[in-house]
Amino acid sequence: MAKDKDVDLKVRPLDDRVVVQPLEAEDKSAGGILLPDAARQKPQRGRVLAVGPGNLREDGQRTPVSVSKGDEVVYGRYAGSDIEVDGKEIKILRESDILAKITK
Repeated sequence: MAKDKDVDLKVRPLDDRVVVQPLEAEDKSAGGILLPDAARQKPQRGRVLAVGPGNLREDGQRTPVSVSKGDEVVYGRYAGSDIEVDGKEIKILRESDILAKITK
């Protein structure tokens, strides 16, 4: 997997929200068939670009977010909000929308 250069964001997530850059959708099926753009599924994996400070509890303390910048994560297919910042498509998700963190 190629590493992208660090992205300088003008977006700062609030509370338990996470900014994710979706990874490219697969262009081949498991059997090796090339897929046209219309047949590709939305990507469910992405790289974390920014993390909010965490939810504010009743006692005034923050609950830390369990992912950090640079982590690769799996999220729900239709989770979060898609936005465009500086010509790049990114997603803003709640921490609860993240299903797993990919370990290497």
